[in-house]
Amino acid sequence: MNRPLSPAQLEQALTAKLGELLGQVAWLEGWSVRHHPGNLVNGFDFEVRLPLPKNREKKLWVQCKTDPRPSQFPYIDVARESFPSPVLVFAAPYISPRMAEVCQENSWSWFDLAGNHWLDIPGLLRLQRTGRSPVHKSPRPTANLSTPEAGRVVRALLAPANTGMRWTQRHMAEHFGELKKPIPDPSLGLVNKVVRYLREEAFIEEANGGFQLRDPLKLLFAWRDAYRFARHERRSYFTLLQGKKLREALANLDSQTGWFALYASFSAAEFQAPHVRQPKTWLYVRQQEVSKFEELVEAKPVDSGENIVVLIPDDDGVFYLADGGVAGDMRMAATNEVQTYVDLWHSGGRGHEAAEALLEQRLKPEWKARGMK
Repeated sequence: MNRPLSPAQLEQALTAKLGELLGQVAWLEGWSVRHHPGNLVNGFDFEVRLPLPKNREKKLWVQCKTDPRPSQFPYIDVARESFPSPVLVFAAPYISPRMAEVCQENSWSWFDLAGNHWLDIPGLLRLQRTGRSPVHKSPRPTANLSTPEAGRVVRALLAPANTGMRWTQRHMAEHFGELKKPIPDPSLGLVNKVVRYLREEAFIEEANGGFQLRDPLKLLFAWRDAYRFARHERRSYFTLLQGKKLREALANLDSQTGWFALYASFSAAEFQAPHVRQPKTWLYVRQQEVSKFEELVEAKPVDSGENIVVLIPDDDGVFYLADGGVAGDMRMAATNEVQTYVDLWHSGGRGHEAAEALLEQRLKPEWKARGMK
């Protein structure tokens, strides 16, 4: 990586990079750059004028930042009704995928020095490219959302039953041990690291001395993409129990294990947002309870012909249930909807389809009902 650029060098380099991107459009000619012209709102660094037929033009107002944070966007509050013509463009040495999302959500175009870009100029062109490695500046260190400890924080934030809750870091660290079915608490230091990262990425926001969820959908997608489903051991079983007898056996297992056995993946989705029907029963069972499962469900390990899929988690976080987890009606409880979603996404088969159904039928309506977008 090269040494960080000074503000003047950065502006010069970004001007050249934008010129390079526009220069790839063969028919686009006669455009010009003006640095700090008097018509710019304070905070923008240069203006690009693109000629249009009949003596018209499009203006790009470009703002340059050395180390942008999604939580601080927009850096300039521009009333678009006052400036209907300019296309607002954000530029930096490195723009993370999350930063790009935030720009586009706010109708800003963007580009970085590596040539990653989204330039949407209405009525003229749209250019897009991503995936190029950063230059001149390394991306900031980030929290690892794939770790079991980070997963506990994310589950608690995203659980529909917790939507709208104001958290403090200490409350978050102690929350898991206070549940009816306690699971190990993440350390306060780990919570601090994850919360700082989520705040900078604009997934959460400040709220009366604490923090609360801001963008549940994008946080769900970020966790889904980081989630390592393959860490869970998968075992195949066959049982002769069916229908009511199987449900009763599983409900008995649920209570005898202290709720450390749950319907998972496709089977959890059948209760939360029925969409994809399939013949197998999917379960999470804690390692210590597997022999009890085999006994109560009369299940035998098989190499083929399975009708029960048991996932043995590497972390008890999958058993997190914000509402206590008692299903009632003599039925085993299911994983919380957020856990079900990410498991479906990684379960293969028609998992993506089932995950999308759960998102549209259950998660989005519940978030919306509690005032989240």
